[in-house]
Amino acid sequence: MSNLVFSLNATLPIFLLMVLGYIFNKIGLIDDKAAAWMNKFVFKVALPVLLFSDLSKEDFASAWNGKFVLFCFVTTAVSILLISLLSLILVKNKGRRGEFIQGSYRSSAALLGIAFIHNIYGDAGSGMAPLMILGSVPLYNIFAVVVLMVTAPADFILGDEDENSLERKYDSKKLLMKKTLFGIITNPILIGILLGLLWSVCEIPTPKIISTLTSNLGALATPLGLMSMGATFDFRKAANEIKPALCASFIKLFLLVAVFLPIAVSLGFAGEQIVAILVMLGSATTVSCYIMAKSMGHEGTLSSSIIMMTTFGCSFSLTFWLFVLKSLGII
Repeated sequence: MSNLVFSLNATLPIFLLMVLGYIFNKIGLIDDKAAAWMNKFVFKVALPVLLFSDLSKEDFASAWNGKFVLFCFVTTAVSILLISLLSLILVKNKGRRGEFIQGSYRSSAALLGIAFIHNIYGDAGSGMAPLMILGSVPLYNIFAVVVLMVTAPADFILGDEDENSLERKYDSKKLLMKKTLFGIITNPILIGILLGLLWSVCEIPTPKIISTLTSNLGALATPLGLMSMGATFDFRKAANEIKPALCASFIKLFLLVAVFLPIAVSLGFAGEQIVAILVMLGSATTVSCYIMAKSMGHEGTLSSSIIMMTTFGCSFSLTFWLFVLKSLGII
């Protein structure tokens, strides 16, 4: 029961912020223009700063466990590959396929990982969450950018003018690839991750003023992103996306855990390592899925549906998995 209460306390506030955004939109406090601005601000400023702030403070060097990081890295890569193959069967629309893929694999690892491990193991297990983040979160974002760019509408990547002139002067595939690569290199989220990792590895001291500034800016990412998503949520459109959203939610909360957690146990991982892997595989889809999808030309309805379902559902699914692991004596 205590695990259920903890899970609900961790996830329901996130869900309720989306609900508040929806209510604020209906009463006129957040219109579509304001929601679009909030989404843009979170994508270009608040979320990159949050990732930089979180990663730069972690002591990756002293807590290093190469086997664990490699497992998280390989599992994340294989998960993305398997989901991408499944998406070819389950989702026929190319644009929705990109949202389906990233919604099925991207966890709220940074948000829930440290909290879950601290709740169960206290400070003794604090080293595992940063290593799990290092092994998975950079891949989450890199592949999300690639998937969303590749499946984005052509007019978003090329622009109307470029697309018209392309028919006369250039090969569209070459220009598409060039702009996709440029979009990946200049993606604010990837830049934030890279700077945060370098800052941590190089052990660069952070002045108190800078630390406070980045913390304050980063703190805006989650509430603004969630309320923006709620404000633009359309139940009628979401009803049309119910089947892929349910499939993605099942993959996120149950299938990945059922496939990869037994492998982790067989490799000798236990205790706080298993909890960190569980959070990586089976926690709710992160709100940055919606932020990135909208900012990269996608509709975002499928992303928001997956986030809402997994945010509510993981309170119960994570409790179920923790109960199973505890019963088997693994944690």
